Amino acid sequence: METVAPLEEVLDLINETGGESFKFCYQCGLCDTVCPWNRVRTFSMRKLIRQANFGLTEIENEEIWRCTTCGRCPDRCPRGVDQIEVGVSARRIATEFGVFPAPVKPVRGVAAGLVAEGNPFGEERKNRADWAKGLSVKPFTEDMEILYFSGCYLSYDPRLKKVAAATANILNKAGIDFGILGSEENCCGESIRKTGDEELFKRLARENIKTFIDHGVHKILVSSPHCYHTFKNEYPEFNVNFEIVHISQYLFELINEGRLEITKEYGKKMTYHDPCYLGRHNGIYNEPREALKKIPGLELIEMPDSMEDSLCCGGGGGRIWMETPKGERFSDLRLEQAMEVGAEVLVTACPYCISNFEDSRLTLDVVEKIEVKDITEIIQEVI
Repeated sequence: METVAPLEEVLDLINETGGESFKFCYQCGLCDTVCPWNRVRTFSMRKLIRQANFGLTEIENEEIWRCTTCGRCPDRCPRGVDQIEVGVSARRIATEFGVFPAPVKPVRGVAAGLVAEGNPFGEERKNRADWAKGLSVKPFTEDMEILYFSGCYLSYDPRLKKVAAATANILNKAGIDFGILGSEENCCGESIRKTGDEELFKRLARENIKTFIDHGVHKILVSSPHCYHTFKNEYPEFNVNFEIVHISQYLFELINEGRLEITKEYGKKMTYHDPCYLGRHNGIYNEPREALKKIPGLELIEMPDSMEDSLCCGGGGGRIWMETPKGERFSDLRLEQAMEVGAEVLVTACPYCISNFEDSRLTLDVVEKIEVKDITEIIQEVI
């Protein structure tokens, strides 16, 4: 049975949460042309915008959960329509009516984990800093230079813990006075907000902000572009402003200033994948590339769909928690692009991208043909 919301209520909610930019759409269809979904299946963002114009009354619609918020369509829209905000607004409406993507269990499980333990995995909060054991990492104090906010994936996921460790080793090597919050750290809330749960996002944000202020935090270093985007662009909604730096920016800065010395070669062909929330959403394209170019012996090759046109890995917009059928995974396409240009290593700077690419290495059976690395793992090997 379709879940139906009163037309006026739907329009009011979309106007309130997503603005009125959708009213400027003249249905040119450019959003559908640039959308990565149309490389693997039929999907129409234009249709969703049209529904918003005339009243989205059928909210039990799998299509509203498909957008990865990659940023391609608002970036190219000639009428300034913010398709992401319209899509997220539709999800908020659906969430209010108890409608979730099928299968429903993953998203509800994520929400439960965030409420109970401050992370989407439902792992124990007290274990959040376990990745740092034996790495000379201290609890953050007010007199320290920078807070390193590792984030959920790097704190709990076995593969991504290696990235957190590499980051700590680099910071120690560079003599950076940094600390972590450990069990006092919450998820930034980005992915759950994109699935439509605005109230849970606000709860997580307020708790994090209070923790930052109580500890005297001013400068925050992050590994996830999703944390970067949220802290930099969304937490100011709560009348706070912290200095936010992504690790790829910081690596370039440390190398350029001579605080981090590259002493070894890396004799492999490498290609760099621009994460959507680092590149298109925040304009950080050059720093990671320039940091990699400082490494002797490394050959950096560009893939098709790079920089502003980067192909989404498929994990944004909360889809990291939703099932994507085999044959519809953008990460498979991206890995194939990397191998087609002759890259031995696909390097990126986002935990969602790494997680999806590692899955694709397995499903495509190309584990022996290409490596997937975070930029910090590369830098750690050459200092």
